[in-house]
Amino acid sequence: MRFAWIDLREVPRPQLQAVVDAAIHARMAGVVAADAELLGTLPPTVTRVLVTEGGVPVTTSAKKPGDKEPKGAEKDAKSPSAAATSPSNTAFDVLLRKFHTQDELDALAADHRAGTRTGSAGGTPVSGFIDVRDDRTLQLSCAGAMVLPYTVIHFADPTKIPLEIVLAAAESAEGKLVTVVDGLEEAAIVFDVLERGSDGILFTPRSADEVFALARLLEATTPQLELSTLTVESIRHVGLGDRVCVDTCSHFEEDEGILVGSYSSGFVLCCSETHPLPYMPTRPFRVNAGALHSYTLGPDNRTNYLSEVGSGSALLAVGADGRTRRVVVGRAKLESRPLLEIRTHAEDGRLVSLTVQDDWHVRVLGPGGKVLNVTELQTGDELLGYLAADKRHVGLPIGEFCKEV
Repeated sequence: MRFAWIDLREVPRPQLQAVVDAAIHARMAGVVAADAELLGTLPPTVTRVLVTEGGVPVTTSAKKPGDKEPKGAEKDAKSPSAAATSPSNTAFDVLLRKFHTQDELDALAADHRAGTRTGSAGGTPVSGFIDVRDDRTLQLSCAGAMVLPYTVIHFADPTKIPLEIVLAAAESAEGKLVTVVDGLEEAAIVFDVLERGSDGILFTPRSADEVFALARLLEATTPQLELSTLTVESIRHVGLGDRVCVDTCSHFEEDEGILVGSYSSGFVLCCSETHPLPYMPTRPFRVNAGALHSYTLGPDNRTNYLSEVGSGSALLAVGADGRTRRVVVGRAKLESRPLLEIRTHAEDGRLVSLTVQDDWHVRVLGPGGKVLNVTELQTGDELLGYLAADKRHVGLPIGEFCKEV
């Protein structure tokens, strides 16, 4: 499950308290700071990550500004594990230290193993932060990801190839990979690299608004839909009209398609061109979706007319079992073709209508993912569809009276 840590170290001081409050309210997974006193004010619902310089906390909850160091503290502070075993550990949950060499990584791993063995205060996870700038540091980051509970990586170059390499190298690792991002757009990209994406991100917000925007990004998932069985009651040729082929940037599975319907209250699951056809190659990225007036269902329970769908639009790919995923449209192709109207009804009597190209190679899906050619449909045949509970205004659900015929 992906997560985010909020980095407070470079947040403008006038915005600091608002960002802290937003991080708690938005239930961010963790907060990163160099001040243990600040972390000590946070509730236990937040993972408190203390960044240290040379293994020593910048401040601790046990030491106030102006206090003198106790005798022997200077000597203790030079020990790599001094911070990990300090009583001030109660102010934080994860200790984060930079590493640049294999020796420093080995020391971090040893401190973590020692803390795991001792338990209680000494059990605080000791984790690492590394700047990846070349092949040496890239290989070192891969090694860190295999032995540390958290490995935070800042990639100097904009390419995501180094991240792909670390993700592949750490596929079997138990620890978590946290990638530093410089904005919400990059965060979205990082979460999708190699489909798996980084386990977490480290983000420095400029305001509380950016924290809440990040929370919305983290919550952006597609729903499991409860599909219904629709029974065909009539099929008729309606003449020439404009239909839309939707070409996505994804490969559809054999039992996947998109939901399309003439009415906002009901949709039919239109099949992709994944299955072989005579006279033409398969196009597993395409759905011959329907007439341009039709609704199609996208993320966030938002509908669009097929006439509005174009390059960069987001739609839902829907499986015969109701699973969904977000797909991006590469292009939409509008052409004039003979059309066929398919009228169906649900078990509750609700009318669901679909107008598609009048051709044998256009297909819809039935129960169990059965592939059905639209020109061979007969009264009584069963299709898969989705019944929406909401009426629509400009694609958004709205609770008003609306009758579509």
